[in-house]
Amino acid sequence: MVPLPGRFAAVAPPFRKDKAMISSVEASNIGKAGAAGETTAPAIQGALELGRLRAAPLHSDPYPFVIAHGALRPAALPALRRDFPMLRQTGFHPTDSFTPEGAFAALLRELEGPEIATVLSEKLGVDLAGLPRLITVRRLSAAHEGRIHTDSASKVATLLLYLHEGWSAPNGRLRILRGPGSFEDYVAEVSPQEGNMLAFLRSDHSWHGHTPFVGERRVVQVAWLRDASELERKRRRHGLSHFLRRLMGREQRA
Repeated sequence: MVPLPGRFAAVAPPFRKDKAMISSVEASNIGKAGAAGETTAPAIQGALELGRLRAAPLHSDPYPFVIAHGALRPAALPALRRDFPMLRQTGFHPTDSFTPEGAFAALLRELEGPEIATVLSEKLGVDLAGLPRLITVRRLSAAHEGRIHTDSASKVATLLLYLHEGWSAPNGRLRILRGPGSFEDYVAEVSPQEGNMLAFLRSDHSWHGHTPFVGERRVVQVAWLRDASELERKRRRHGLSHFLRRLMGREQRA
């Protein structure tokens, strides 16, 4: 495991690869054995195919990242398309700013559970267990979004799960970049096609972004943060940003 600097090094619990863990969705649906002759009810299968993430190769150039395809079960896709939230403003929205429903709410519970943190801890070599998570959702992209950036220093790792059906546009594809100068200096590209997943460690050179795209581009972002104070700060910032976007939208319609 790669130790993290600062306060995190003192508070992070030791990561155990041999510790058996199940997702929160699985745990909530495992039946209990009853009297003699009764059988244990099977767990309801979740939407995530974490085996695809486990099997995906880890890349180190220009920084640690992993790309997995088919990370959502095909059988889960119709319900996820149906229940994806109708977010009418651009940008990322924290999950507490709307009411997740149905299959999409179940997917969020999986992303909040311990299993995906365990898999990524093993894959990226950094202990994510116990770190606060900020989950945000995007439905619509604006022309100014996707600019080249590294993510803020408050983040330890980021996961992006794409949920757009049948992506064919040449733009709007996230690129792993060698530097801040150009979208053309990239080592990998990820389409927002549903089931594609990207995870990476944040650093001062974790440059990434996507070429400008206007329209629907469905994605869920999971960010592991260094401490709870950063989580609260980001929630307040997202809430203010959401309020200002709504206010500007009302003014433009007036």
